[in-house]
Amino acid sequence: MGLVTLPADSHVHSEWSWDAAKGSMERSCAQAVDLGLPAIAFTEHLDHTVWTVSLDALDESEHLAALATPDGLLTPPEFKASGYLEAIERCRERFPSLRILSGLEMGEPHWHAAATAKVLGEGRFDRVLGSLHCLPDGDGFAEPPGLYGHRGAAEVVREYLAEVARLVTESDVFCVLAHIDYPVRSWPAQAGPFDPNAFEDEFRYALRVLAESGRALEVNTRVPLHPGVVRWWHEEGGSAITFGSDAHDPTRLAFGFGEAAGMAEAHGFRPGRHPYDFWTRSH
Repeated sequence: MGLVTLPADSHVHSEWSWDAAKGSMERSCAQAVDLGLPAIAFTEHLDHTVWTVSLDALDESEHLAALATPDGLLTPPEFKASGYLEAIERCRERFPSLRILSGLEMGEPHWHAAATAKVLGEGRFDRVLGSLHCLPDGDGFAEPPGLYGHRGAAEVVREYLAEVARLVTESDVFCVLAHIDYPVRSWPAQAGPFDPNAFEDEFRYALRVLAESGRALEVNTRVPLHPGVVRWWHEEGGSAITFGSDAHDPTRLAFGFGEAAGMAEAHGFRPGRHPYDFWTRSH
């Protein structure tokens, strides 16, 4: 990107997210200033789905293990909206040159309409993401790592994308769809390299529903979003994108943004009027 300003990081977690053990709002703001980012959005987790965490995840994470029951059932802690919004104001005072957006990443809001509405009523949230982390699994719910062990990998991805379309159709409380490729993060090695073209129809359907709703697609750089998905988004009528590192640690802020911005430009999207605006289609 040369001297071009990096996009705003519209998907960042701090200590106010229950799974961000290394998160820090103040250190993330300082890092954003050092990187020259125009804006940062703290989209903290708002989760109400209780799900079974895979045993491998519990073995690797003391933080998750402390929150889960011995059989792996995890109930996300309550989000403290008032304390979070006070922290946002403190950081705005401390970092006046940085545009700091408040926000939420709402997990499965179409399953928890009343609970999400209650939190949204507690203050102003500038950037609200909708995300899907879990799928139904027997009598409960599980994330992709817990599903791949007893379902075909392709089946999990197809079910995930179908549920994404339901999420968009059944909930209107968010403005950006986060990480449409979430199952790719834990795609099993034994299934071979992930090929999004094998799921083109399913991706296109979810993207078309999102485009028709007038909302934005996130280019999440935790795992680089395949350029084909951005091309399909443009072809299905998608009008806007955001960029999100999904950082749970200040050192991961704006990870891969130079490459992601170049890819987005190559597929017909350009920066908005203000540096913190959505990128919109140029043609």
